[in-house]
Amino acid sequence: MRITRRRNAIVLSITLGACLVALTITLNVTWVIINWRSIILLGIGIPFFLLLIAGLILNTIFLVREVRRNERHDSFLNAVTHELKTPIASIRLYLETLQRHELSESKRNEFYDIMLSDSERLLATVEQVLKAGEMGQRAQNQVRLHLLFDDVVRDCIRTTLQRYHLEESTIHFTVDPDARELAVVGNPEDLRTAVLNILDNAVKYSPQGPQLQVHLGVEGDAWMMLTVSDHGLGIAPPHLKRIFKRFYRVPARNVFRIKGTGLGLFLVRSIARQHGGDAIAESEGEGHGTTIRLQLPRALSGDRKRAAALQ
Repeated sequence: MRITRRRNAIVLSITLGACLVALTITLNVTWVIINWRSIILLGIGIPFFLLLIAGLILNTIFLVREVRRNERHDSFLNAVTHELKTPIASIRLYLETLQRHELSESKRNEFYDIMLSDSERLLATVEQVLKAGEMGQRAQNQVRLHLLFDDVVRDCIRTTLQRYHLEESTIHFTVDPDARELAVVGNPEDLRTAVLNILDNAVKYSPQGPQLQVHLGVEGDAWMMLTVSDHGLGIAPPHLKRIFKRFYRVPARNVFRIKGTGLGLFLVRSIARQHGGDAIAESEGEGHGTTIRLQLPRALSGDRKRAAALQ
């Protein structure tokens, strides 16, 4: 029902805008016909009507964008509510079971593991929302350290395997053999968040079972490139740039009921650009998997000293 109302609002905005533009053009043509002999009136009237037409077109575009933005906000709120409510309900259920029933030690330990997993999921959601709110307000002169980025990636892979209870063979990690020192000057927490979100997306959008290819290499002398490829749902070309927007989720994927807030890849690109890099997505289409590339500047000579001076 809510989706139908929004679609009707978009159609109404476009229709009303088109009608007003058509009316304005008609008035403009009529004005020209009536006053074609008066250069002064034509000189005043034509620019006025052109500005009026441009204003109506821009107003219609802004209205449509606002409706779509509100739709993304509502989807985000619904997703966050679900992401928070589900683990809380699960933890409460297991606590009530432990309180009311006598269970064996093995069963109690099993319940403890489940509750711990749910609490970690809850904490991850809260941290993701908080970090998304920080992105637009954070100062550029934050503390940065000299880091070996391959160690950061390995740590994130271990965390992902543990979080989703995956076999080590699920994620195949390779490093460019010609690369000497894969170092970067950056915020450790932010870079870890970016890599974890890329891996998290790759796992979640591989419903038939994740098989990830993770490669860390060097482009030229100044750039590092982390490439994460999966064989999951894939992305249609029109959505490849939009997935990095705040709250955006590919509509076709929602039929699979994959949980998420629409903030993961937004954080990835925001963090990459704060570090002087970027993030891009590649896919041959739905059903053909997705590749996310995280580009970061390498730490050059002298960066280690500057990073130490910032501490």
